[in-house]
Amino acid sequence: MLLTAPTKHLCLVKMGKRNDMEKIVAIIDYGAGNLRSVFNAIKKVGYRATVTSTPREVVDASVVILPGVGAAADTMNCLEELGMVNAIRQLIQQRRPLFAVCVGLQILLSGTEEGGWHDCLGAIPGSVRRLPPGLKIPHIGWNQVKQRLTHPIFEGIPDEANFYFVHSFHAEPEDSSVVAGTTSYGVSICSMVIKDNLVATQFHPEKSGEHGLRMYANFLKMALGGR
Repeated sequence: MLLTAPTKHLCLVKMGKRNDMEKIVAIIDYGAGNLRSVFNAIKKVGYRATVTSTPREVVDASVVILPGVGAAADTMNCLEELGMVNAIRQLIQQRRPLFAVCVGLQILLSGTEEGGWHDCLGAIPGSVRRLPPGLKIPHIGWNQVKQRLTHPIFEGIPDEANFYFVHSFHAEPEDSSVVAGTTSYGVSICSMVIKDNLVATQFHPEKSGEHGLRMYANFLKMALGGR
């Protein structure tokens, strides 16, 4: 079921200015542990954000960030309990700006094999698989992201820049055209997806220093204009 379009936004996003139509950067709170890091990263690049577990506020937002920590199946269960799944699907269907992080990327796919097969959002056909044996699992630490697309999200970020990863499973989209970045960890894995106004990363931009902050800034600039 689609939630109705907003008639009024609730707070200012861009610091220091007030537009006729105010805007929100909403960070979805479903119990993920990195909310504060994401909130602080958005603040550092010059925007305000609101943290919310209310589907209405997510649908009303101009930009939405879906953080991710933990298992995809547990994340889906938490989002279902909050009534957030339909709100996220509506954002994707309407091609609204959405940035998903780590497990947030994984739940965009058809399903995950973590803990047995579990259905996910199905916004991107494909599966979430365990990292192959041979290297330490989970994959924790800095690793390079090879840029597979020319896109404004990469403005000011060199190819093969290092970003911070923490994960044991990885996304395998069926359509290679949505894969915006890959990372080598025993095999080449999808570390970034772009589809319409959806950007999703397996790594954590909020923990990735200057390049991670630049990626958030680029996304918000694309979504909101200016800067």
